[in-house]
Amino acid sequence: MDTRNFNPDKKKADTSSIKTTTLLSFVLFAMILVMIIWGLVTFFINTYYESMRAQESIRIANALETNFREEPYSFEDYAIQSAASNRIYIKLDAPYNSMEFDGTIGLKDLDSFAKDIETISSKLEKSPLKSVTYTVRDTSTESNSRLLFATHIESAGELSTLYIIAPLYPDLVTTRIIKNMLFYISMIVLIIALMLAFALSRRLATPIENLTKAATELSQGNYNVKFDGASFTETKELARALNKASYEMERSEFYQREIIANVSHDLKTPLTMIRSYAEKIIDISGDNPEKRNSDLGVIISETERLNTLVTDMMSVSNLQSNNVELHKETFDLVEAAKVVYESVLVLSASQDYEINFHPSKPAYVVGDRNKIMQVMTNFVSNAIKYSGDNKFIDIRLQRSGKKVVFHCIDHGLGIPTDEQSHVWDRYYRTSANHERYIEGTGLGLSIVKGILTLHSAAYGVNSEEGKGSDFWFEMDTVRKPSTKSKDIKKDSITGEENGEEN
Repeated sequence: MDTRNFNPDKKKADTSSIKTTTLLSFVLFAMILVMIIWGLVTFFINTYYESMRAQESIRIANALETNFREEPYSFEDYAIQSAASNRIYIKLDAPYNSMEFDGTIGLKDLDSFAKDIETISSKLEKSPLKSVTYTVRDTSTESNSRLLFATHIESAGELSTLYIIAPLYPDLVTTRIIKNMLFYISMIVLIIALMLAFALSRRLATPIENLTKAATELSQGNYNVKFDGASFTETKELARALNKASYEMERSEFYQREIIANVSHDLKTPLTMIRSYAEKIIDISGDNPEKRNSDLGVIISETERLNTLVTDMMSVSNLQSNNVELHKETFDLVEAAKVVYESVLVLSASQDYEINFHPSKPAYVVGDRNKIMQVMTNFVSNAIKYSGDNKFIDIRLQRSGKKVVFHCIDHGLGIPTDEQSHVWDRYYRTSANHERYIEGTGLGLSIVKGILTLHSAAYGVNSEEGKGSDFWFEMDTVRKPSTKSKDIKKDSITGEENGEEN
């Protein structure tokens, strides 16, 4: 078996590709166009020629009539010229003479028109009209079809009759020339269509092929690849979207590496502490209740820290999988914010933080109270982490129409403008605080985003470098629930009847 010319890697032509489809479409269109033209010529040239020939013969008859009336002495020369140039037979029967001008010599003998003249003359005499037209069709051969025309011409008080006989078929030489010309035109059209199809198919396919190659590189982890959409609007938009996707994927991978490092560090430290203090209890403080309790307190504290890390990661996972169940109720957002504020007041005394609370009038909203309080706690915790040396935090609630807005304002270093849209991303940490270690997983604001999205609440951050940040969210307010409805709800839970109001 000869395998010298066998190439197993050689690809077959892809009939579904843009290049092949465009090329075949253009060629097919050109072929259909040529076939239509040839069909029209083949089936309609005789009909078209006959129609145009009839119109032209009548026009010539009118011109001859006008010339006979206005310039009778030049009529003979004009008739000879018209008969020869238009390949028609002309006869004028005047009172004193008869003239014949035959431009169809070689096609028919002169005597053969005598019967046609007799036929059209008879029809003219019977017709009330000044002129008549009649078409003679020979079923035996199409080349004998002809148009007969007759009209009375009155000049100087005398009546003459003008006859015109025009063959209604194109001569073979003209037909052959037209078909030869059409053949060359068809070849030129096909060649031009092939060239245009090849050029256009390459122009259409090249940017898509380049985008595909770049996307393949991106899938292999090369985030430095750049997508070029060439000159088409659609491919430009696709390239812009892919470049953005590449940028976001690179950032996501960076954040994931960072969170893995942070979580590893945060897990390792409490685990090391737990192991160390557990060994200490076994070896040293086991018989000393005071020291043992102190060491056990450290173990419990580190265990709580581990629990917080795991809880954050589980919360993100549940939010991403839409596996979060909201327990909605009507509650006072101002009162819930006050609870959050009071829970962090201990920092005012222990770590010199100044935390101010500016409540509005009671504002009732519908939502999951615990999760909304988690959002507010996260905002406050985030402000504490990033407040820097200023240690001033402002918690504000503002009512505007049927809306209530919660603000948590710090006066730290702020967030760079180009990073503000990413603070809600998973694993994000602002670069403004890169010089100091910030404890946490970087998942807090991602959790906040998920909770607020589930509540259909607007949220955002207003920040300026060097002046601090204002994290906020906004919810719709509702009417305060009546005390009676609360009692009825409470009774439905306890199963007891109580008609008194609190």
